[in-house]
Amino acid sequence: MEKDESQISDSDNLEGVEENKDPSKSSEKKEDLKPEEKIIELEDRLARAYAEIENQRRRFEKEKDDAFDYGGFSLAKETLNLIDNLERSRFALENDEKLKNSETLKKTVDHLNIIQKDMISILKKNNIEEIKSIDKKLDPNLHQAMMEVEDDNKEPGTIVQEIQKGFMMKDRLLRPSLVAVSKKPNKKDENLKLNEKSEENQSKSNEN
Repeated sequence: MEKDESQISDSDNLEGVEENKDPSKSSEKKEDLKPEEKIIELEDRLARAYAEIENQRRRFEKEKDDAFDYGGFSLAKETLNLIDNLERSRFALENDEKLKNSETLKKTVDHLNIIQKDMISILKKNNIEEIKSIDKKLDPNLHQAMMEVEDDNKEPGTIVQEIQKGFMMKDRLLRPSLVAVSKKPNKKDENLKLNEKSEENQSKSNEN
């Protein structure tokens, strides 16, 4: 008889556990919510779903606009290499001793200039503009300083030489301008130059 009683108690315990695990209890809690509370919960879910849809729509619109405005960004960047090569070719021809002052050189340089102007014009039509650099203050967002040049007539950090042209595509940097900026002359160098000049003047006066 004792065994029978233990079996009965065990079965009662199992039924209790099963009742605790019954998922219907959680749904019962929701059913216990008042109609006003259910409405508030549904409105919150709807607001969250709407916000997520709106965020996705905005992301899609931005991606679409970027694709339309900057879809040719990589191609434009590669095109700049052609302009650089034209400038290098013109520079090499103009400094060729064998061709200097020849009619052939003049005609070739003129043709290269026309091609370069046409290419820059095509870039402008596609919202790609040169960055103005000379006599401007160095802007790290637009310029990359490659060297410093002593210049007592310019404020330090002023661009005095353009090594490579920079370009913007609308409001995006296509590539920075490579530039040389001014700096104040070294005092030691100035004193050395003054001493050299004074020595020259003394030697000239002694000769006279």
